[in-house]
Amino acid sequence: MLKKFSKFEEILLVLSLAVMVALIFGQVVGRKVFDSAPSWTEELARYIHIFQVWIGASYAVKLRQHIRVEAFITRFHGVFRQILETLSIIVWFIMALFLAVFGTQLVLSSLEHGQLAPAMQIPIWIPFLAIPLGGAGMAIRLIVQLIEVWKGNYEKPADEEMIA
Repeated sequence: MLKKFSKFEEILLVLSLAVMVALIFGQVVGRKVFDSAPSWTEELARYIHIFQVWIGASYAVKLRQHIRVEAFITRFHGVFRQILETLSIIVWFIMALFLAVFGTQLVLSSLEHGQLAPAMQIPIWIPFLAIPLGGAGMAIRLIVQLIEVWKGNYEKPADEEMIA
């Protein structure tokens, strides 16, 4: 199930990037060639980018591609390394859970107040939804990563490559 979700995430990230580039290109052409461009394209590109960042952060947890200082932790092996990795993951998990919970509260608050995006006039809770989705995705993947650490797998998955 998690593998199908990962494939869906990859496809979503690639397609959303293509749409975002097309929107920005259209905005630039409209401004430079026609001296006029719709404002909604810039806003939509911004919201797409927000989703890319949060969904991409969750995907990066799967690939273990987040930036971290490893000069100290890589010197250890065995149970002590597992404990250090576990502490690191627990701190990160708490932060991801914080983002998921308070992101959900933000979505519910904006839904309750009926806020709308300025140019597109869509409910603002839709772009805000990226925060709890990304936080929850990271939290779930961190649990999987914690299990892998306790199986003795500390390294990035060799069969997974970051999309270039």
